[in-house]
Amino acid sequence: MMRTPAVAARLLRSGIATVLVAALPVAALAADAAKEAATGGMHAGLAAKAATIEQVHMHLHHAVNCLVGPKGQGFDAKEANPCQALGDGAMSDASDPATKAKLTSALARAQAGLKSTDLAAAQKAAAEAEAALK
Repeated sequence: MMRTPAVAARLLRSGIATVLVAALPVAALAADAAKEAATGGMHAGLAAKAATIEQVHMHLHHAVNCLVGPKGQGFDAKEANPCQALGDGAMSDASDPATKAKLTSALARAQAGLKSTDLAAAQKAAAEAEAALK
């Protein structure tokens, strides 16, 4: 327990405070909906430029995982979650209604791309998801 500013300063100089902060769970430090959305948008962009339907779907799974988070509907644990260190998913971490609406629209486009077996259609949906996340 820190009782005085001098004790706090001594802890910072000794590195103990740094160790204590480093020991905290990542989610306690993070929960950044904007970074999750940006990362999801980046993967949607990669999907839009992918050469095969498999690559489009892979990147769209990454985008969806960033948007919904590991506890969200549509999360695919078999796919990578590039946002795992950023929070619980952009939709869970966002608090602004306008932001949530934008994320919901992007999610719908990404999910449409995942359902498509046509490369051009999936790429188009991915580009729309990317645009919604900008």
